[in-house]
Amino acid sequence: MFELTAALIVFLFPLAYSPGPGNMFFAANGARFGPAATVPASLGYHVATLLVTLAIGFGFETTLERSPIVFQAIKWAGSAYVLYLAWKLFRASAIDTVGEARPAGVWGGAVLLLLNPKAYVIIALMFSQFLEAAAASGKLLAVGWISSVFTLNNLLAFTLWTLLGGQIAALFRDEARAHLLNRVFGSVLALVALWMMFG
Repeated sequence: MFELTAALIVFLFPLAYSPGPGNMFFAANGARFGPAATVPASLGYHVATLLVTLAIGFGFETTLERSPIVFQAIKWAGSAYVLYLAWKLFRASAIDTVGEARPAGVWGGAVLLLLNPKAYVIIALMFSQFLEAAAASGKLLAVGWISSVFTLNNLLAFTLWTLLGGQIAALFRDEARAHLLNRVFGSVLALVALWMMFG
């Protein structure tokens, strides 16, 4: 099992740590509100990650394969949601300004995962590569193990991106620089949304 765990982590490393909708979302929120304020969204995201991963591991991917329209609907809804977040961030003022802007909560984090087609593809691909090898110990244990490793690896990656966002934000505390930072992160999120739509 140790060898399989190591192989799974190596497989997931470039997928989890490269810029994507989740990483950019948490980096932007870490920059805007500070790392501590992202904890509720992270909780929502990773509880949803675990549940979706378990569902796919136990056969939900079959539904997606048989109904490509479901996948397309998730793809477009997720892209629209990330684009909406990008627009809100792009228009936000300085980081220290108290106004309408609030950090994402538990539900916002969960929605980000549920509407992220990249996550479904990665999860299905991961099971196609590792489930058979791990199933010697029983499918229930194998799906639970793979789902747990995937979720914890994502949590670590997103935490690092959140802290990175917080560190970047420390350099942009005045109004003009903070506005620039929000526009940069907003633009990056918008590019991620376009990639989700057409990539």
